[in-house]
Order: sequence, then structure tokens, then C-alpha cells
Amino acid sequence: MKLNSAFNTYIFKRVVNSLILLVVVMSMVFFANRQIGDPARMVLGNGASEEAVLALRQQMGLEDPMAEQYGRFLFGLATGDLGQTYRFGMSNSMFQGGDASSMDTLPIAMERLPATLFLAGATILFAVLVALPMGLYAAVHPRSSPDRAIGVLSLAGVSIVEYWFALILVLVFAVQFAWLPTSGYGSFAHVILPALALSLRPIGRITQIARSSLLDELAKPYVTAARGRGIPMRRVASFHALKNAAIPIVTTIGDETINVVTGVIIIETIFGWPGIGALTVDALSIRDVPLVEATVFLLVLMVLTINLLVDLAYAFLNPRLRIG
Repeated sequence: MKLNSAFNTYIFKRVVNSLILLVVVMSMVFFANRQIGDPARMVLGNGASEEAVLALRQQMGLEDPMAEQYGRFLFGLATGDLGQTYRFGMSNSMFQGGDASSMDTLPIAMERLPATLFLAGATILFAVLVALPMGLYAAVHPRSSPDRAIGVLSLAGVSIVEYWFALILVLVFAVQFAWLPTSGYGSFAHVILPALALSLRPIGRITQIARSSLLDELAKPYVTAARGRGIPMRRVASFHALKNAAIPIVTTIGDETINVVTGVIIIETIFGWPGIGALTVDALSIRDVPLVEATVFLLVLMVLTINLLVDLAYAFLNPRLRIG
């Protein structure tokens, strides 16, 4: 497929805007992290002397002017070097002779990335496989009893709080019946409960948007003409109307993927899932500033990448973007 220059320019601008947004968000994280406490005091403990804390702050570079610290941060952001962990890297390498290079924050966060991508991918795949047939059936049979039932279920999915539903799943399927593990990672059984907890909202939203978009398409003249030629409504909806209604559906899938990526922070903590979300909570609990910055960097990067993929999908769904 050959894309026109206008679309290439559009994608280039989106990439540049995404990079600018990444720098802005990470800058906000940088300045916010400088206000949440003294990392040196967290490393040494409350019983450490002021002289020891001051010496460690100097080694960490926290006594340098803020402009100098911010300049180092921007340079590290551009080169992929977001520093070493305060709790593990600095303490071990400075006081116990550990290998500081093994405690760089970005590689530590990258090790957790596959687990988060696996959970988010499984959640969205399950949500799409459930929501699209439900939305399609509801659109083909409007105002029927199944349509009303699907409407109630989709509204419930959007309304239920994820962490509450996650705890209910643990109590019922893991504790009461012992069918599934309460936590962990490594097998298909481990992903079922967290994926179910995360999938309720995407299922509800995608179902609602798919039904609404398909109803709009099914009311258009080309559908009436196809029905007049004897083509069954289900076939018209599945092979003709669904493609024309795909842009709002794809947009919703992209938005819900972003919500899943940002929502894994709580769900991964509940289920002991070794992903970026759980690592972010651990880093915040010990005020490990560089590790927080590394995890947030990967989360923001995933969100921006999803947005770019949705923009690319528009080129396949909207011919006007390809031919100008």
C-alpha cells in the first residue's frame, strides 16, 4: 500500500508531537519526584547522621543546582540512561562493593516489560473477541431482549471498579474454589484472573461503540440495497457495515488499550504480577526516584506507541488518507 505524502507528513508530525509530549511528561515526573522526600534518607534510614545523609546526597548529585540536575536528566533521557536505583544500586555499589552497572534503572524496568505486554495483550484480545460479536448481534437485533441484556452487561462492565472486581475474583475462584492461583506468573492459569479483572471496562466500551456505529451504518442506503438483493442482514453487517464502522471501533480499542496499560499498576499489585505496574508501586513505596522515572518512561512510551499504531490503522480503514 502506497501512502501519500500528506499522510507521511501527518505521521511525522505525530511522531514529533509524541516525543515532545514524552519530554514534557517526564519533566513533570522529574520535578514532582524532587518534592516527595529525601532519597538519601530513605537509603540510610532515619537513624543515619546528617553528615552521612549529606555525603550520600552529594554522591547522588542531589546537592547540585536544580538546573544541572535537570540537564543531566534530559541528557540521560536522550541517551537511554536514567540512572541507578537509589535503594539497591547506590547502596550496594557504594557501601558493599556491588556492580553498579547491573543496577541501571532502565534495564531493570525493561525486564518487567514482557510481563506487562503479555497481560495487556491477553486482556485486549479477550475483550475484542467478546465485545465485537456482542455489539454485532445487538446491532442486527435492535430493541430485542438480547439487545437489552447486552446493554445492561456493557453498562455494568463500564461501571464496575476494577480493583474491587479483582478482589472478588480472588475470593471466589482462588480462595473459595481453589480453581486458579491467587498470584504469580508463568502459565496460562496465572493470566486468567488479572485479564478478567482488566477486561470488564474494554468489553463494555467496545460493545457500546460497536453497536452504535453499526446501527448508523445499517441505516444507510447501501445496506437497504444489499438487503433488496436478498443478502442476509447478518452477512451485510459482518462483511460490509462492520468495515465502514471500523474507525470509531478501532479508536475505542486503542483508548481501552491505553486504559489497560495504565490500569495494570493496581491489578499487577493485587495479583503479584511481575510487571512494570507492580515495579512502579514498589519504587514509589521506597521513593526510589530513578526507578520511578524509568517505569513511568516505559509506561508513557507504550501509551504514545499505541496512539501512533491507531493513527497508522486509520490509513488502512480510510482511503482518503491514502489517496489524498
